Amino acid sequence: MDTKVYKNPTPTTDVIITREEEILVVKRKRNPFKDELAIPGGFVNENETVEQAAVREIMEETALPIRLREILGVYSDPKRDPRKHIITTVFIGEIIGNKKIEPVAGDDASAIKWISIGSISDFKFAFDHKRILNDFVRWKHMRGTYWSTKDPA
Repeated sequence: MDTKVYKNPTPTTDVIITREEEILVVKRKRNPFKDELAIPGGFVNENETVEQAAVREIMEETALPIRLREILGVYSDPKRDPRKHIITTVFIGEIIGNKKIEPVAGDDASAIKWISIGSISDFKFAFDHKRILNDFVRWKHMRGTYWSTKDPA
């Protein structure tokens, strides 16, 4: 019998949702990074695809129905989360139906706000989310995909 214990990374998803020139962010309800801003998202459940997890997590945290449009990238730096090695797939999503619907904070989010895309540098973000949002700004102009160790040049 093989008794080796595997310490595999845990998958998560995050979704960037925009409204005109604003990005939706949540204020974290729990540690790590309690009360800091983050891109909404969370853990992938067993028997769930990353796409299903992304849509579910956004509904749980914001009450917004969304459609996934693109993958921004995969972020796998072992140090991106202080709890353990967590790999996230970051999607770009859009609100389905009434674009004027306002999000409602739920689950791991204590509050929700829209911030100007141009003001990302003015805020402190949880995890590596500032890097991810800066990659998104580059993506808007050049497209492409991004990952933890990609040279931004």
